[in-house]
Amino acid sequence: MAAQEGTVTPVKSGHDQRRPARGGGCRRACTRGSRRAVRGAADGLALVVVLIALALPNRPDGVTPFALVTVPIELVLGGAVMLILPASSRRVVAVALGVLLGVLSLVKLLDLGFYTALARPFDPVLDLALLDDAVRLLTAASGRTASIGAAILAVAAAVATVAVSTLAVQRLTAAVVRRREASTRLVTVAALGWLTLWLAGVQLAPGIPLAASGETSLASTEALGVVRGVSDRRNFEREAAVDAYASVPGDQLLTALRGRDVLLVFVESYGRSALTDPRIDVALDRSLDRGTRSLSAAGFGSRSAYLTSSTAGGGSWLAQGTLLSGLWVDNQSRYQQLVASDRLTLPRAFARAGWRTVAVAPGTTRAWPESAFYGYQGVYDAAALDYHGPSFSWAAMPDQYTLAEFERLERSAPHPPLMAVVPLVSSHAPWAPVPTMVDWSVAGDSATYASMAGPNDPPEAILTRDPDVVRADYARAVDYSMQSVVSYLRRYGDENLVAIILGDHQPSPVVTGTGAGRDVPITIVSKDRSVISRIGGWRWSPGLRPAAEAPVWRMDAFRDRFLAAFGPPASGGQPH
Repeated sequence: MAAQEGTVTPVKSGHDQRRPARGGGCRRACTRGSRRAVRGAADGLALVVVLIALALPNRPDGVTPFALVTVPIELVLGGAVMLILPASSRRVVAVALGVLLGVLSLVKLLDLGFYTALARPFDPVLDLALLDDAVRLLTAASGRTASIGAAILAVAAAVATVAVSTLAVQRLTAAVVRRREASTRLVTVAALGWLTLWLAGVQLAPGIPLAASGETSLASTEALGVVRGVSDRRNFEREAAVDAYASVPGDQLLTALRGRDVLLVFVESYGRSALTDPRIDVALDRSLDRGTRSLSAAGFGSRSAYLTSSTAGGGSWLAQGTLLSGLWVDNQSRYQQLVASDRLTLPRAFARAGWRTVAVAPGTTRAWPESAFYGYQGVYDAAALDYHGPSFSWAAMPDQYTLAEFERLERSAPHPPLMAVVPLVSSHAPWAPVPTMVDWSVAGDSATYASMAGPNDPPEAILTRDPDVVRADYARAVDYSMQSVVSYLRRYGDENLVAIILGDHQPSPVVTGTGAGRDVPITIVSKDRSVISRIGGWRWSPGLRPAAEAPVWRMDAFRDRFLAAFGPPASGGQPH
């Protein structure tokens, strides 16, 4: 009543009544549109993540723009499986596939790193033993705090990779199911298209097929690798059990070398590519030819060939273990088995025959318990060599200093027959700066090298430099190492010195490129013509530089061939 008498209730026009409804509808429509846009963007991002993970190559030579423009069969099959599966199974399978995709992505990244540094893929079983060495190396180089931080970051990155892959697969699965009809048509067309491209062999670039199946191949390869890795330990035990020289008495070993000093020199990263790759400065070839003439004029004979190393790009200890033991040691697991055994190594054979055996190891900066396995009676590590001059990147001291100290410590005074293994390190990556040759009268004085100091970059610095510059640095470094050995022989060599000079492995693929092989040069030098005649049947090339057609042996064959050449062949044993 009061309202009727005193209050006038305004009546909205039809125009006014519709305006709020239109505004609310617009907002709802805009919200739905925004949600669809966000959902579409998220679906698209998930697709991109999955495509990149599937298309990511595991070899450096496959990293090209074309590598990402492929049709992975795994994406087509995955879509088909998700359309068929019931909802309850679909969720579990999506998570499993996402985790698998993430793990395979990590394997690819490890493969890329291993191919770049060591010219081989990562082995999920046999390379796990390298993790401890990697942590210790990082700790020595950057400190414990940095190594712990790096380990935490690496674990976090690995977990994030798997998590992102899993979320992407789940998101993509939801999108496929949400648009079931369109997805079914798309998967059918994609499957027919992939099969057509595969049968036609269409390639975007050499070695990069448009119809890709790399993830499937990688998964099967890794699975087979795990099986091989597990069985490798038993295989190595069987190989190590066969040793024709294990029980040969000392008086029947190395009889043709009695009274002589034997120097076995490993030249770091001295590979066949140093002599045959046209991109590497031929100055090294000329230097070796001058060295041959110089040694010949001083009365030395020399013969050279090639050995196929068990490693490439790194892992010098694997090559040294292979040559000295006569067993193929191409991974850390085998190395650990080797040094825990009682295998007759070359130093042990010399020690059994009456030689004093020493290791001169300028690159060894921490405890080296393996020296007892090899049979060394003395070890001169970095501390014992007592160098106080500048380091040269990875190399703690110049090769000429190492050889000068070896001469002073072991050969300058009357001594029993000596067998020494000397791994030289001046030619270790990053190959800059390189020392220069000095007069031998001051080569053992640390102060001599003070003026040669330069920037000390870590070995991985070669990955960011111009490859042509890296190759030039590499050639200079190897040249310096070889000059040091040749000059040492000229200065201190006599009729009672036999030198075996060889590379341990090819340098990084940054220098050689892919497919360079694992061959390394090896040379035997002596003034004693009877020593050279003993290896006449080997048909090695005269001089320090092996001919292109020079024989090539596996590195594990050297021990038995050497023992057979310089002593009576083992009863019932045949050099392999």
